[in-house]
Amino acid sequence: MLSLCLTLLSGCDKSSSDSHFANYTERLASILDASAPEPPNTKIPPLPEVSELLQRTEDVRMGLFDAYELRACGLFQLIAERNSVLGKVQDRTRQLRYELLLLDGIGHCLATLPENKKLQTQLLEVQHTKQIDLPKYFWNMLLTGDEWQKQFKPTHIPFPLNKIAGASESQHVFSGLAEIARQISAGQTVTSQAADSLLTYQADIHTFRYLGQLFYAMARARDWLNTATRLLESEDSQVMCGPNRNQQQAEYLENVFYTFYVGEIQPYLAKLDSQYQKISPDLQVLFATPERPTAMADYQTYYIDGELHRQFREATLNHVHYWQTLFKRCGIKVGQPG
Repeated sequence: MLSLCLTLLSGCDKSSSDSHFANYTERLASILDASAPEPPNTKIPPLPEVSELLQRTEDVRMGLFDAYELRACGLFQLIAERNSVLGKVQDRTRQLRYELLLLDGIGHCLATLPENKKLQTQLLEVQHTKQIDLPKYFWNMLLTGDEWQKQFKPTHIPFPLNKIAGASESQHVFSGLAEIARQISAGQTVTSQAADSLLTYQADIHTFRYLGQLFYAMARARDWLNTATRLLESEDSQVMCGPNRNQQQAEYLENVFYTFYVGEIQPYLAKLDSQYQKISPDLQVLFATPERPTAMADYQTYYIDGELHRQFREATLNHVHYWQTLFKRCGIKVGQPG
């Protein structure tokens, strides 16, 4: 039964966290002389469709004839590239980069060009419109750009027990993005260097699904812990222990607790908790837009605002509480395995 379970869950991958949770609950069930519970069915909110997330922006462009005067302040080439065939099919990351470079360039031109009321008026109008739309361009990149959307879509593959791929790379990227988001929110000019870093960030996350895996790993661990806790609670009355009683069954359970939970699963849970707490502040910044689509409400509450993390920690505490209660009832000192 266990062999079939592990094959279905992880293709016999012994490093899979699923296989360790399954092994843990199987051993508990064996000692309790109970049927091993079925693997949990983990259900989590998906990322809404692109059509529900995309925010509309104003299509404001400066014609090449008008923009020609901007050659002196370095903005002409940027606008010409944007109006080219390739410029019109940019991905979301390059679109945001262009908007940031444009605003930076307009500010430079307004500060350096000789007085020209007509041109200044046009630049100020474009600047105002683009500044209003900038949070939308940022949002569209983050939630509808192909590479970024893959990050936010929950996967259905948890992390292996001993490796969380892409953690440092992804945390660095999201920290940099959060800083750009803060500047946009404050109406500050984002430098051209920061705008160019978007392309580096996009490349750095290309091979990872870190965030989606982290969300799913937490949900999966929550469900496995709740499954194991229900098993233990349902069979608790069958565990005979205490003064003048045979402690053998309780000692077997204690051994499984220390060997498989404390030795293998608990460090994994601590890693997941730590990873979420490290990246959560940056996620809060990235999603702090007043114009968030209503379709994002469940996703935001569950993943970004911390409902999943709350459930994950609650499942962990409930599971540990059961063991504390059992050990107290059986007179087993916590921290001193037999």
